[in-house]
Amino acid sequence: QAQLVESGGGLVQPGGSLRLSCAASGRTFSSYDMAWYRQAPGKEREFVARSARNGGSPYYADSVKGRFTISRDNAKNTVYLQMNSLKPGDTAIYYCRQWGGADDNWGQGTQVTVSS
Repeated sequence: QAQLVESGGGLVQPGGSLRLSCAASGRTFSSYDMAWYRQAPGKEREFVARSARNGGSPYYADSVKGRFTISRDNAKNTVYLQMNSLKPGDTAIYYCRQWGGADDNWGQGTQVTVSS
């Protein structure tokens, strides 16, 4: 079972930017879909962005479209989430997900706090 380790979270002011990273173990990273989800206090976990295994167009939640960009580096087994124009409503724990076939793996999450 692959292990996913997120990093890059922190405290940022409204309007600021952060770049999250998710490093995956294993040799078949390019065979998996990768995605970011988030969970705010008292709310359900929600989808943020997805990068398909076949290199297709990324897909975003409406709430982040135009502000967030997902990308992946298959040579480094890493997926990124560039977050710009951050809002207080973006405050949440951000989770990385990897899935394909019978595999469905999640990272431990990284906290993002947007506050002045």
